[in-house]
Amino acid sequence: MAAVFWAIIAVGGAVILAYRRASLVVATLSAAALIIVYTFVGDSGWLKLFWWALFICVAALLNSEELRRRWLTEPLFDLFRKVMPEVSETERAALESGSVWWDGELFSGRPDWDRLLSTPAPAVSPEEQAFIDGPTEELCAMLDEWKITHELGDLPPEVWAFIKARGFFSMIISKDYGGLDFSAVAVSQVLTKIATRSPTAASIVSVPNSLGPAELLLRYGTEEQKDQYLPALARGEAVPCFALTAPTAGSDAGAIEDTGIVCKGDWHGEEVVGIRLNWNKRYITLAPVATILGLAFKLYDPDHLIGEQDEYGITCALVPPDLPGVTIGRRHFPLNIPFQNGPTEGRDVFVPLDAIIGGKRMAGHGWRMLTECLAAGRSISLPSSATGSAKLAVFASGAYARIRKQFHLPIAKFGGIEEVLGRMGGTLYAMDSVRLMTAGANDLGETPAVPSAIAKYHVTEMGRDVVNDAMDIHGGKGIQLGPRNYLARPYEAVPIAITVEGANILTRSMIIFGQGAIRSHPYVLKEMEAVADDDRERGIERFDEAFMGHAGFTLSNAARALWMGLTHARFTATPGDAGTRRYYQQLNRYSAAFALAADVTMSMLGGGLKKREKISARLGDALSYLYITSAVLKRYEDQGRQRDDLPLVEWACRDALYKLQEQLHGLLRNFPSRWGALLLRVLIFPTGRTFSAPADELTARVAELITHPGPARDRLTAGVYDGDHDSPIGMMGEALALAVQAEPLEKRLHEAMRNGTLKRGDGRVGLDEAQAAGVINADEAALLARLENLTAEIIAVDDFAADEIGVRPAGKTRRRNSAKAAAAESTGGGD
Repeated sequence: MAAVFWAIIAVGGAVILAYRRASLVVATLSAAALIIVYTFVGDSGWLKLFWWALFICVAALLNSEELRRRWLTEPLFDLFRKVMPEVSETERAALESGSVWWDGELFSGRPDWDRLLSTPAPAVSPEEQAFIDGPTEELCAMLDEWKITHELGDLPPEVWAFIKARGFFSMIISKDYGGLDFSAVAVSQVLTKIATRSPTAASIVSVPNSLGPAELLLRYGTEEQKDQYLPALARGEAVPCFALTAPTAGSDAGAIEDTGIVCKGDWHGEEVVGIRLNWNKRYITLAPVATILGLAFKLYDPDHLIGEQDEYGITCALVPPDLPGVTIGRRHFPLNIPFQNGPTEGRDVFVPLDAIIGGKRMAGHGWRMLTECLAAGRSISLPSSATGSAKLAVFASGAYARIRKQFHLPIAKFGGIEEVLGRMGGTLYAMDSVRLMTAGANDLGETPAVPSAIAKYHVTEMGRDVVNDAMDIHGGKGIQLGPRNYLARPYEAVPIAITVEGANILTRSMIIFGQGAIRSHPYVLKEMEAVADDDRERGIERFDEAFMGHAGFTLSNAARALWMGLTHARFTATPGDAGTRRYYQQLNRYSAAFALAADVTMSMLGGGLKKREKISARLGDALSYLYITSAVLKRYEDQGRQRDDLPLVEWACRDALYKLQEQLHGLLRNFPSRWGALLLRVLIFPTGRTFSAPADELTARVAELITHPGPARDRLTAGVYDGDHDSPIGMMGEALALAVQAEPLEKRLHEAMRNGTLKRGDGRVGLDEAQAAGVINADEAALLARLENLTAEIIAVDDFAADEIGVRPAGKTRRRNSAKAAAAESTGGGD
């Protein structure tokens, strides 16, 4: 029994020290104190000698830098040099791009919540809000997605003119060059609102404000280039595009075969040193109408006209599209969403050397430039568009399910519909939270490479889920194309966001964790840099420091994961209120569990992890769900802990944490080492998997929230354009409010039918008869009549003559509205 007692004391003390991340000195002194006590009160003499001998050997090895480096870290240093996989130039550029932000805290296993919650809430300035309420609202009013997609195949000329004149192409350009110089949050808000009206317009506006010539010029351009191009871009006189993707280089953009050869050539009648370009690009947004063509290519200098290198690597340049040899103007047709997108080719196109963005000094630095810009831009454009589509879907579906009746009941009352509505609402809350927090990080001066990949992948995937759910709720209404269908074009556009700026499968399986494991981990990059140091002695010194920190870090996370797994994290101090505190505690637990799993996986698989994409994807998902839950909790705090929003917060947190748990479980089920999986399972899930998905009752509360008018629904769907009062979306708000007011009146009518005061007839009640019988008064009858008319307009679908189906010139398409046609037929009239 005495031996068991001392073992418990020793193990418990070690766990406490590791949990609290005690320093090596403190741990050594604590171990010495325990052995001293054991020496005086213990009952086994030979064990006392054994523990003293073991302590002296281990303490000397770990606390003496000279001994530690000679016998521990130097051999490990040499081993790491042999087994560390080679990092390509493109991988190195990606790893060095961007900054480490909240992702680093989540990787730490001990997130500092004060750091996150003390950051300012994402917000727009009065000037930016005026632009959203003014020009953005005006633009939305000008947009008719049916005409754009079915009749014109493009934005109308007056819309193009408005976009250019009002600065929609210059939101990221500084005021020094005539731009609007908006914050990232403001750009996101503008794009989100436009996306609720027109996926086509949102795509066109997003490109000049994301990865492209303007951002590249602002970051890397020479002063001459900025003065030449940025004012024209800001005024809308120039239309930019950036050509990166090639037929053989999509996700592997570093494999582009487009070339630029440094040579001498004629430029405006003078012989100058320049570049002869050959390229073949596709999927380039705005290429068919571009007046400034940004181009990525591989630069070669065989005659050493600009330096001693033969090959410089990926380089970015600006090419006038009207030069001889440039082919531009043809269009792709991306899933019926006719934003300007097309191929471009160049054959023996000569440009001067100063066409390189940033001048000669930036030759060969193109991939770094692109990855650094993508680290910011990817977190804004596509998450905003996806969130806009999801806001529209939730706004419409909540109202539609409340006014659409089957079996004399609003379909929102059916359990199956209620489940889908709840899922839509909770998912949208998570999407919007991630969008705003990540855009806000950009405004804090961060370039959040890993969070931007998380936002791009998960927000677009969640957007796909929400729009799919909306289509299911709308049924036949959703699948009939026509001016009255507000869901079809967002539904068609979903795969576009999934595909561009890093295909989602690649982003999930290779980028989020593949980049995050090195970039966001507190020690891995330091170890890699130390091993790669050309000065061996300095490298060993750097490696020793990083490795010792890493070892303590891993032991700490093991202790934290085990303790919080046993206690379900109930004793960890966190912020939050009664409704959210437990979610912070669970995040503390799973942050430690994730960091431990990541460390063990990387140490066991090493460079082989690059080939284990399913394992990398599961770890990426785990990191992502930690980030998503953090964003949800921050949004709740930023909005002043609105109690009405708690069902949304709880649903989003529960959903993300449950998926996080299941991804860790999936990792362990498929772990390549049986014993490694067993060890991790004991540490991460000591009491088994205990977290559950959102319960039916919680889902029902979310569904109730989005099917009734109120502040929570308004906050959730803020930004939806509903200013066209003749459209179904414009009618939704009034119809939903009337449906709620009409509910007691409808109950009164049904009661009157049951007791015989009113005749049942065919199940419909004549409002005049009900009014004459005193069941309802004149105002109530008018309310019910108005609701009935609005409902008929909203649920109506379009139909066409046989020769009207297909793309036709503007003004040539005629349509017959089902509701109006039915009314005309019932009165003997016609079109």
